[in-house]
This record gives sequence, C-alpha cells and structure tokens, in this order.
Amino acid sequence: MSKRVLKEKTLTVPEVKEVLETIGEENLDQFQRRAYDYSSKFAKTLPSDAQELLENLVSRFELDGEEAVQIVNCMPESIGEIRVFLAGGRRIVKTEKLVGILKLLDEHRKKE
Repeated sequence: MSKRVLKEKTLTVPEVKEVLETIGEENLDQFQRRAYDYSSKFAKTLPSDAQELLENLVSRFELDGEEAVQIVNCMPESIGEIRVFLAGGRRIVKTEKLVGILKLLDEHRKKE
C-alpha cells in the first residue's frame, strides 16, 4: 500500500512536539522519537504561542512564512540576530520593525 501526501504545511518546532505528543511516545517510530527528543529540547515557546507568533509576524510585520517559522524556531534575542533570518540581509528592514519583532518575541519567550 503506497502513501500519498494529502497536505503539506511547514511547522514550528513547538508545533512538531505537540503533533508527536498526540501520537503518544510509546507509538513513535525511531525517526519520530528523534524528532520528539529534538523538539522537546529546542522548543523555545509553547505551541499555542508559536502559532500566534507566526500569524503576527506574517500579518503585522509582513514576513513570509518561511522567515516567520525560522524566527519562531530560533527566537532570536537581538536585532542583529533577527536580521540574519530576513532574506540573508538582501533587503533593508527598518529598525522600528526589528524592534517591534523583538518586543513580540520577548512577550512569547518561554519562561525557564
């Protein structure tokens, strides 16, 4: 029996963790287990916050989906770090926009 891809969606690391948790740790194959271990260690925000962040980064700051996912996955802590994710520095982004992105990330950063 062959498998077909019905839908493809880019997920953030916190969302991957949430999806794998719904399957249940005991039901994960070895690749899913690795993905679960990675997502457990490196999720820097809650899944619900990750989705809200994505939506805000795309709508309020006009980022494309791929940029927004990478920013949510890494949760940069400075304007310089945010610039790295924005088209490899090939476009000029106003400082006010970067400050707004950083403020938004700070509001959703997972408390340790």
